[in-house]
Amino acid sequence: MSSRKQSSRKKPRRARRKFTAEFKADVVKLCETGTESIAEVSRRLDLAHTSVRAWVKQARADRVGGTPEQLASSEREELLQLRRQLKQVKMERDILKKATAFFARESS
Repeated sequence: MSSRKQSSRKKPRRARRKFTAEFKADVVKLCETGTESIAEVSRRLDLAHTSVRAWVKQARADRVGGTPEQLASSEREELLQLRRQLKQVKMERDILKKATAFFARESS
């Protein structure tokens, strides 16, 4: 069978959905305190099991303040903020370099 025929049998991709932090926390509680597994909760709520597994893993990392493999949410947010600041500082530095070169040529 060709790969083209196999791909036509796949389920159509559903639109990307966004979930609130409260919803994710509730799903994590169901997985951790209930008698259902992650796969069962995912199936019952019509969620991708990989997403639910990632939410559970992130919640566990947040509880212990992060792990070597995974940052806590607060650390992840700080990292994003620092990357934005670094990008801004690099842009400002490049502008100053160009301005310095421009004025050095003008004064010569």
